[in-house]
Amino acid sequence: MIIPLAVGDPVPEFSLKDQNGNMFDIKTILGRKNIVIFFYPQDGTYNCTRQVCYFRDFADAFDETESVIIGISGQSVKSHKEFAEKNNIRYPMLSDDGDHVRRLFGIPPKLFGFLPGRVTYVVDKKGKIVHIFSSQSQVERHVDEALKVSLILKKTEDSEYKKI
Repeated sequence: MIIPLAVGDPVPEFSLKDQNGNMFDIKTILGRKNIVIFFYPQDGTYNCTRQVCYFRDFADAFDETESVIIGISGQSVKSHKEFAEKNNIRYPMLSDDGDHVRRLFGIPPKLFGFLPGRVTYVVDKKGKIVHIFSSQSQVERHVDEALKVSLILKKTEDSEYKKI
């Protein structure tokens, strides 16, 4: 039985290869940046391309909130590389071959038996999950909600800093 992560849980530590074949270890950004992790079903499909490109289009806004975007799906490094180059994606696209990280997060590997789940997590600088959004069809809402929460995190951090 897969138990999904919930708001308030710590983000699991993991390492996966990115679209360039480099090992990406989440520990390198934990505690320094807010993190937006989105799991998507497959490179190149219509809705996945819309979602990945929508995150791309708002990458500067996420940078301003001190948030790192990470996309994860089960395709190979080679598939991610081709997909990222075709769509001018600059953030890490991680290859979760075998769905090991997907299972760490408690996302069923196959929704309704055929399609991997589409879930977005926002993680604060303390490494806690502060927001989860899951929808197969509302691909742009994944970005909208993640950016809204990232802006709130940034504003809260700025306010706390000013009190010191």
